[in-house]
Amino acid sequence: MTTIAGVRGVLPEHRYSQQDITEAIADWCLTSDRERALLRRLHQNAQVRTRHTAVPLERYRELVDFGASNDVFIEQGTALGARAVSEALAAAGLDAADVDLILFTTVTGVLAPSLDALIAPIVGLRPDVKRIPVFGLGCVAGAAGIARVHDYLKSHPDEVAVLLSVELCSLTLQPQDRSAANMVATGLFGDGAAAVVLVGAQRAEQLGIAESMPTVLDSRSHLYPHTERVMGWDVGSDGLKIVLDAEIPTLVEKYLAGDLSLLLDAHQLHSSEVAGWVCHPGGPRVIEAIQRTLGLDQGELELTWRSLAAIGNLSSSSVLHVLADTVASRSFEPGSPGVLMAMGPGFCSELVLLRW
Repeated sequence: MTTIAGVRGVLPEHRYSQQDITEAIADWCLTSDRERALLRRLHQNAQVRTRHTAVPLERYRELVDFGASNDVFIEQGTALGARAVSEALAAAGLDAADVDLILFTTVTGVLAPSLDALIAPIVGLRPDVKRIPVFGLGCVAGAAGIARVHDYLKSHPDEVAVLLSVELCSLTLQPQDRSAANMVATGLFGDGAAAVVLVGAQRAEQLGIAESMPTVLDSRSHLYPHTERVMGWDVGSDGLKIVLDAEIPTLVEKYLAGDLSLLLDAHQLHSSEVAGWVCHPGGPRVIEAIQRTLGLDQGELELTWRSLAAIGNLSSSSVLHVLADTVASRSFEPGSPGVLMAMGPGFCSELVLLRW
């Protein structure tokens, strides 16, 4: 088993109400009353109250091309990512020099060397740290990152690994894109980062990691057929243009229950035995589809709903924020199962079986 020794979510300092963001985008990007009315309706339906942004709202007018936005991603993402890693290590009671591997994921900025290389000397990672930068998994990457690090630590049980997610979704705004998908995205996605410290079984025993921290038992991945255009980016001269199809809740209802059964059946478990659900806040219709499909009530996904309202959808960072909130605020019977899940571009799902 792999132990989650520490998890922290961090946010940029700039925080705005949904209404302030809506009006700023309407003034900047739209000209007709019909478009403004549609934007306001879509933003209200997102059920997001506040969001954090990488830079103050008035600065976004200055980001005239992809290069300018990406420069901000590098600057602000480095600072946020370093903070997330440092805070997660402190929560785990470990030093940066203890880290043997770092997996970094993002879908909102592009750079080489990747952000983990810029962060390494800031936080004090060893020169021989193993690095795995991942781009393109999007919203699913928080769950997939935990699963892939767990796969690694099963073969390296005496090591320490860090999963780092940095997503500055506001920097992907396309002011010339009048599509409904872009209007939905500008009302849903926010900025943030998160880090998780995971420890192999032997190392956890040596360190005496607190029994209150969850362990990772198993995971399941599912890449759905013929769904490449459901979610992702079109990459053009202006940068990253959102691809977001209304079909996502339908795919949840078609596949998710079967995905969950495959994971739980392998461990002779039933969904009624799951004590804690850590779910990515993909948006109201997606969360509602998860509840219907899995037979969950709103209270069981309370922290997911609360995260959506407070900070929006942070792409790969979101499910890790919900995990941090769950670890901080919930207590479960020792040994009870939990499930962490997310879905994202592919279109695909990743489910992780936890033990509290």
